Amino acid sequence: MATKTPTVKLASGYEMPIVGFGIWKVPVDVCADQVYNAIKLGYRHIDGAWDYTNSAEAGQGVRRAIEEGIIKREEMFITSKLWNNYHAREHAHQMAKLENEAWGLGYLDLFLIHFPISLEFIPFEEIRYPCFWSDKEQTKVTPLSKVPISETWKALEDLVQTKENPNGFVKSIGISNFHTQLIYDLLSYAKIHPSVLQIEHHPYLTQPNLIAMAQENNIAVTGYSTFGPLSFIEMDHALAKEVKPLFETDVVKSIAAKHGKTPGQVLLRWCTQRNIIVIPKSNSVDRLKQNLECCSFDLSEDDIKQISSLDINLRFNNPASLQTPIRIFT
Repeated sequence: MATKTPTVKLASGYEMPIVGFGIWKVPVDVCADQVYNAIKLGYRHIDGAWDYTNSAEAGQGVRRAIEEGIIKREEMFITSKLWNNYHAREHAHQMAKLENEAWGLGYLDLFLIHFPISLEFIPFEEIRYPCFWSDKEQTKVTPLSKVPISETWKALEDLVQTKENPNGFVKSIGISNFHTQLIYDLLSYAKIHPSVLQIEHHPYLTQPNLIAMAQENNIAVTGYSTFGPLSFIEMDHALAKEVKPLFETDVVKSIAAKHGKTPGQVLLRWCTQRNIIVIPKSNSVDRLKQNLECCSFDLSEDDIKQISSLDINLRFNNPASLQTPIRIFT
């Protein structure tokens, strides 16, 4: 029997499962199967992005589950994200349309601005997935372009399906890797309220004021990289290799032992108990099940405080580390 996952009600009125399956770094050759198997286990929320390069394969996995009668499309929650090269209104519309077609599910449940960074446009036929680079060898950082977030947000608003815009193919819109002042600014002109803010969030980077500000303004928070350095060690990330893995800290190990849970489940519950959505990935069926069951117990207030006390303001996903730094986190 599939685990029933609690949901968070978004400003748009839609419900978003509090535990999702993140497909960042899931290889394209196994992505369809991994998504399909996650759905069979009970996952109803898949977190993707144009930049992850595997949306078409993820969509195949979802469609297989639909064709086999495991789920209906309306039971799934699909997130994707607008990449940095496509912030200009016409490019945002083009990329969103291509992304929706790649998933092949009719619509996207949530579409986020991936970073508050506008890079120069690179035609899709030249480099389909440029990441931060302007060359296929990934040696040159793409220069910034002068597109304000207000233009990009308006482009996302154009995509939202409403009574006035029945041809829209996005249900909810939001932001990722934004900080408080930029969110306050966006709220001053947004005609459609942002539903979600997605940020790096783990005990080494707790960002309490950013989370409080979002939640005070009816913006649900999704945390990525909940397990901290774990996601980045395989990328040969220097800081990730230097710091102690969160699973091995005395605080996390002792709380896990006390509750009879895994360290991973404890870290996920540290988030979900504070109404923060999580999107872990795993290649292991057992861990996928454990991750989905992370809402089946409660931490004490002291447990949460102890885990939060591990904060050292250590950020792993930071474009300031590029050879041409982009310093959005200051």
